[in-house]
Amino acid sequence: MDFLGIKCHFFLFVFINSVFISEQTKVEVLLDMRAARGEMGWLPSPFANGWEIDQRVVNGSQLYTYSVCKVEEGEQDNWLRTTFIQRQPAASRVFVELGFIVRDCSSFDGASLTCKETFNLHYAESDADVGTSFHKTQFRKVATIAPDEITAGSELRVNTETRTVGPLSQKGFYLAFQDIGACIALLSLRVYYKVCPATVQSLAVFPETVAGGAESQALQEVAGACVENAVSQDKPRLYCTVDGEWLVPVGQCQCSPGFEAVGEACRECQPGFFKESVSTEMCELCPKNTEESATGSQSCGCKGGFYRTPEDPQTAACTAPPSPPLKLVTTLTPVGKLKLSWSPPSDTGGRDDVTYSVACERCEGTVCQPCGDKVRFDPGPSGLQDTRVGAGDLEPLLNYTFTVEARNGVSQFSARRSTSTITTALQYTEPPKVTSMHVDKRGSTSLALSWTVSQRAQPQNMRYELMYRKKEKDSEKDITTYTVLVLENNSVQISDLAPDTAYLFRVQAQIPGGGAGKYSEDFKFATLPEVDSQPQGNTAVIVGAAAGGGAMLFLVVVVLLIRKRRRNPTTRQGHEDTYFSSPEQLKPLKTYVDPHTYEDPNTAVLKFASEIHPSHVTKQKVIGAGEFGEVYRGALKAPGHKEVPVAIKTLKPGYTEKQRQDFLGEASIMGQFCHQNIIRLEGVVTKYKHAMIVTEYMENGALDKYLRDHDGEMTSYQLVGMLRGIAGGMKYLSDMSYVHRDLAARNILVNSNLVCKVSDFGLSRVLEDDQEGTYTTSGGKIPIRWTAPEAIAYRKFTSASDVWSFGIVMWEVMACGERPYWDMSNHEVMKAINEAFRLPAPMDCPSTVYQLMLRCWLQDRSKRPCFNDIVSLLDKFLRSPDSLKTIADFDPRVSIRLPSTSGSDGSPFRSVSEWLESIKMSQYSENFTCAGIVTMEQVLQMKNEDIRNIGVRLPGAPKENRLQYPGPERPDQHT
Repeated sequence: MDFLGIKCHFFLFVFINSVFISEQTKVEVLLDMRAARGEMGWLPSPFANGWEIDQRVVNGSQLYTYSVCKVEEGEQDNWLRTTFIQRQPAASRVFVELGFIVRDCSSFDGASLTCKETFNLHYAESDADVGTSFHKTQFRKVATIAPDEITAGSELRVNTETRTVGPLSQKGFYLAFQDIGACIALLSLRVYYKVCPATVQSLAVFPETVAGGAESQALQEVAGACVENAVSQDKPRLYCTVDGEWLVPVGQCQCSPGFEAVGEACRECQPGFFKESVSTEMCELCPKNTEESATGSQSCGCKGGFYRTPEDPQTAACTAPPSPPLKLVTTLTPVGKLKLSWSPPSDTGGRDDVTYSVACERCEGTVCQPCGDKVRFDPGPSGLQDTRVGAGDLEPLLNYTFTVEARNGVSQFSARRSTSTITTALQYTEPPKVTSMHVDKRGSTSLALSWTVSQRAQPQNMRYELMYRKKEKDSEKDITTYTVLVLENNSVQISDLAPDTAYLFRVQAQIPGGGAGKYSEDFKFATLPEVDSQPQGNTAVIVGAAAGGGAMLFLVVVVLLIRKRRRNPTTRQGHEDTYFSSPEQLKPLKTYVDPHTYEDPNTAVLKFASEIHPSHVTKQKVIGAGEFGEVYRGALKAPGHKEVPVAIKTLKPGYTEKQRQDFLGEASIMGQFCHQNIIRLEGVVTKYKHAMIVTEYMENGALDKYLRDHDGEMTSYQLVGMLRGIAGGMKYLSDMSYVHRDLAARNILVNSNLVCKVSDFGLSRVLEDDQEGTYTTSGGKIPIRWTAPEAIAYRKFTSASDVWSFGIVMWEVMACGERPYWDMSNHEVMKAINEAFRLPAPMDCPSTVYQLMLRCWLQDRSKRPCFNDIVSLLDKFLRSPDSLKTIADFDPRVSIRLPSTSGSDGSPFRSVSEWLESIKMSQYSENFTCAGIVTMEQVLQMKNEDIRNIGVRLPGAPKENRLQYPGPERPDQHT
């Protein structure tokens, strides 16, 4: 049959050569109209005056199509039902892929009022084939199918649409196509479901899995098994998406000792290589001084004369004992003390844990014996790390032999000793000792003293150190103040002493070269009383007391005047007032501390976050998957506290130290904040194998998704209240001198009481996962749609750039989660902003709120309001709900993403249909035509209500009626 005068074989040829569906993921086909190449046996209703089957022979094969074109016969209700399609038990959702042609209604004279350009897709489930029994009421509508391109004239335009049908639970189902007055040809139908193919990832084997699973969850967890010679502490898992793709590997298999990963298998280590533990590392070359290993070795043995300590890893080279110390010398003091020093060994044996020990022998004539405890070493005779030691309590006229031995960690395994020996002789064992002291002359303010020393072994050029002090009274027992004199002779004249006062004296003999003996016992001597000295003393006391009293009185008067001045601030005038502050102003403000300034990041975590024992944390359900691991909903039950719900971020096995530091870095930031609108950190688990970050649980998830799911359910007053909470949290962060840099609705969490809290303080992680929303610069990546122009151009992130981002968040909230700048590219967004374009007011947005947005988007950052001003304004709006009743002006051109009436080449659009097609919204052509809007001049005159009345829904309306933007879902629309 010809399709309205057009040769069937022609459009079949066009279709076959133009429609090709790529199968990047594995699919299982349940029905394929083109592959059947035979009579399909589909049931039309009505049987004789509805859908018709056409067939042609192309390249020796029969091809079948179905068509209907009753546009000139008034109202139509033509159905075409497929045969029974058996469902695989695991396939709860199937994809229906249609290839079809729709003729332009304008090509039919006089039928434009009843002609349609769409048709409906339905389905019905059944546990058995019902044959020719057909009841329309058993079918449920899947979707209205509209073409992207309409065929006009002889040039055919083939459309391809794919819809999802499900969830399915019975053994099979039927599909049905309902025509309500269109001229259409159904060229192909393919029904299939997607499968995540069998795969090997991270040394784990995962079986083929039907996408979506039995419950049609978005992510289906699939357990895997390690390949041969690989093990895993945690069961490896992958998530199968509804699109048949594997995502988010959790757990990791690692090759056993003696094996390394080669591709997706574990291979034995080659000769001369080894691997000692379960890990992802490759086999290592046997270290220095080891024997060559065999195939599959877990270690490499040491060569003869080389050793390892039990603490040395198998990756360490084998080492040997050190060579003897070098250049052993002694320095003898005249008082019988000895200093030994030496140089390190020329060969440390390949180790850096060399220590030294000293042994001593004393010889008198030809008889030698160990020194034992008769010689005192400082700091000690063994375990020395320094290359020097002191020896004391030596006796005169003896020969001493000192042996210094060098040892390292493997010396215990070798019989070889590394020693150096030196012998020295002593003349003095101790300095002379003061035996007595007496007074040669006594006065009221002076004493002349002399003393004697022992006659044994007195050297020349001896000096003395004399110390003296007053003898304390009972009230002065804690006072000890000495005067010290160094003298060349054994006598002294001391002046300037107090009359009639007892003094204590002690003397120490010192020998040239630094030797010093012990102090003598204390000797007590007193001065004589001074005659007629009492009156003068009383006069001095009286004069001193009077002067002191006057000074004290002056200080008291000054203090009282200062206090009176501070208590009466009204007496201050002029610029002097700026130098006085209230106690609140003087209170120090807590300031954010960047954890990256800590040399050890673990120190920052311990300083700002509380450590939680893992036994107090219970994981209940996976609620997401982050870069570092899974995110769970769970419970925290600390001793003495009631159980509270929490969110638990985990660190997947096999992490690097840098990943662990990045993971805990966010906790180091969050732990510094305490505010009702900032996500609260409960604590961290760092001292155990599995690191975790535990935060309060926010039942309603990310703000952007919550707004989209509850579109049209909240009033402007409620939305402004949510903005007030976000602004309060940002004011707190600004006051702490913290710049967020990634403020967006996706990073705001909402709890069960609709309290909004700022979260996500790990900018680099978010940006790495969000290629669509970022723009690469020489300094890294930034989220273009939410970032101030100066931050994009010059990377100047300040509180003012956070204010710009807050303005974008305001727009997202008032637009109920709509994507800022819609589907404009990042380059187009930056260009538009630099040309002074700003986002238009969302539909039904209060004028006062939109004016605040525009102030946040001022090009000059110094003119933007601060968060303190924003909080005050939002409080004012909430106190005066009438201020939210005036709606901002509405520009339909901007709101449906067309800033001008001409195309990209500057030429004006010839019709409304051409304009709508350019912005991928041709499905609304009929709405404009039925309303009589046929010229661009009429579009420019439309108001808010006009757009809504013709059936076009923009931000602010229920989601099922909202203007839908084409293109795949973007990753930055979700947390």
